[in-house]
Amino acid sequence: MSAETLRLPGSAFSRGHVQAVAGCYFVASFAALGLPPYLTEILPELGDRGARWAGVLYVVPTVFGALGAPLWGRLADRYGRKRLLLRAQLGLAVAFLLAGWADSLATFTVALVLQGILGGTFAASNGYLGAALEGPALSKALTLMQGSARAALVVAPIVVGSLSGWLSPHRQYALLAVLPLTAALLLAALPEPESVAQELETVPATNAVDETPVISLKALYALEFAFVFSTVISFPYLIALVDDRLPGTSPTLSGVLFALPHLCYLVSALAVHSAFRGRPRTGIALGFTCIALGLAGHGVAGSLAELIAVRLLLGVGLTLGLVCLSVLAADCAKGRSPGGMFGSLEFFSKAGAVAAGVAAAVGSARFGPAAPVLTGSAAAAVTVAATLLTSKVPPMNHRTRRSR
Repeated sequence: MSAETLRLPGSAFSRGHVQAVAGCYFVASFAALGLPPYLTEILPELGDRGARWAGVLYVVPTVFGALGAPLWGRLADRYGRKRLLLRAQLGLAVAFLLAGWADSLATFTVALVLQGILGGTFAASNGYLGAALEGPALSKALTLMQGSARAALVVAPIVVGSLSGWLSPHRQYALLAVLPLTAALLLAALPEPESVAQELETVPATNAVDETPVISLKALYALEFAFVFSTVISFPYLIALVDDRLPGTSPTLSGVLFALPHLCYLVSALAVHSAFRGRPRTGIALGFTCIALGLAGHGVAGSLAELIAVRLLLGVGLTLGLVCLSVLAADCAKGRSPGGMFGSLEFFSKAGAVAAGVAAAVGSARFGPAAPVLTGSAAAAVTVAATLLTSKVPPMNHRTRRSR
């Protein structure tokens, strides 16, 4: 099977289809990723003058997205991945419209709840790709999807900030609802993939293959949770940490420091995929090691050069971790219903993000802005140790390809 094209019954799933899915995720995630940093400006318009609810509302879509992801994944396996991907894009559009026109804190909160429940475009996109691709082609596609997420995380807040002079971030929710609507129209032209697992059912019994995954599905979920927790915990209070270490730093420079790890991924992800797709366990261990060292370095960095160095080291860990998790996820997806698997994976990812947000808030309030990065470093170090200790233990074979 080529990484460029996988033939499906009556159609061809090409690199262009993968790029279309990734591009649609990028445009649809603009509001979801670009507007939450401006909650402190939005909430006073809705009656919360001190923006006291900003921290809670920041994680509301994540919490409800985590709860809904496994269900939407199973429904995708039953009723069609393309349908559920379109549902996710249209659900985002409805939630954004309601958020943009909300005139009270209660209505705005309902809109964010709906964003979490009705959205889930990342898991839906991965489930769609998982039904059409497998092996290196799927892991490369998942790597591209993460690139879309990183690019949106870097670009969206800048665009929202630039538009704020003409339209408040609150009303931008309604304006940016056009993006998931546009994405839905583009995705409607893509084929409905027939599951690779379904194709395998037509293989004669003599060709049936028993395969042992590189790691178990439970181990993949645990690594996903640990990775998201150890990286996301540094996000909320990074600007405060930069201000504490370098008083008077401009918002632009702080934003560049925030973006450096994600820019690292955008520059090097495909090269890292080529280098580590055959040894993802090694890449995961190296990634968590770089994350642990990079975050620990944040705790002692006292100059701009040192902050740049530790941000780049964190970027190396971020890239290794994301790429190798994509490789491991593609391996675990073989012979499984992709919607359910990627929906469950998204649950653990969002659970890690919520846990990181809570830990960051508690740690920063009690011990200062350096506490979150040191907590993340400790979590990454523990994960490295656990990964190395279990690396020589072969996983149990829970996956059998059958021809019946």
